[in-house]
Amino acid sequence: MDLGIEGKQALVLGGSKGLGRGIAEALAAEGVAVALTGRDMHASGKIAAEIHPAAAGFALDLAKPETIDPFLDRLSAEFGPVDILVLNGGGPPPTLAADIDPDFWRRQFEAMVLAGMRITHRLLPAMRERRFGRIIAVASTSIREPIPGLSASNALRSALAGWMKTLAGEVAADGVTVNMLLPGRLATDRTLSFDRMDAESEGVSIETVAARSQSEIPIGRYGTPAEFGAAAAFLASRQAAYVTGIALPVDGGLSRSML
Repeated sequence: MDLGIEGKQALVLGGSKGLGRGIAEALAAEGVAVALTGRDMHASGKIAAEIHPAAAGFALDLAKPETIDPFLDRLSAEFGPVDILVLNGGGPPPTLAADIDPDFWRRQFEAMVLAGMRITHRLLPAMRERRFGRIIAVASTSIREPIPGLSASNALRSALAGWMKTLAGEVAADGVTVNMLLPGRLATDRTLSFDRMDAESEGVSIETVAARSQSEIPIGRYGTPAEFGAAAAFLASRQAAYVTGIALPVDGGLSRSML
């Protein structure tokens, strides 16, 4: 299927590894010019060159709000207008809902929610003027089924989901779609770190924990960043022009929720 986005330009936050890289690679394969970000400029540039000769790498730390506007100024000057915006960033550490640290919550909200809002606010007007735009946020299945021990992820990604759903209705008539992808257990460093933590706490091998975790997934294995990227590429396509305001699980059937 020709997704109809060849020649478009995309910004993929956190695109230097994991799910972000999977999305960047999928878009580049469709002829999209990709700008990706990571905390390290050298590493981001190296990864961008590996993905596609025309891809560009930029340094950006979403936890440092003072860097966002200068980054966007540079992006505009060196890369040009963005048609496809992928909001993606690292997840917060495990936390209990009963443990309230206001400073922790403030920092995580800045990086996980407010940074994406700020970037969208800058890039959205031009999308509406061009009558084409795709905004895709990488969240988690935890916005539907909260995951024990991940209270920060559960709460903050749900806040982002509420904003995204509202935004989708406001800009749909301008040719801009707004959707979320909800990864389940995929083969990324974050999943590996959780498996390692469980293995250490239980005194068993990481292979034992991973096998048990994968046995709970109807498909029977962890998904790959490439499979996740393919779902993102479809939501970015012209064929998905009538799909907006959704939160699409990419989890191998792990979620049991019907909504």
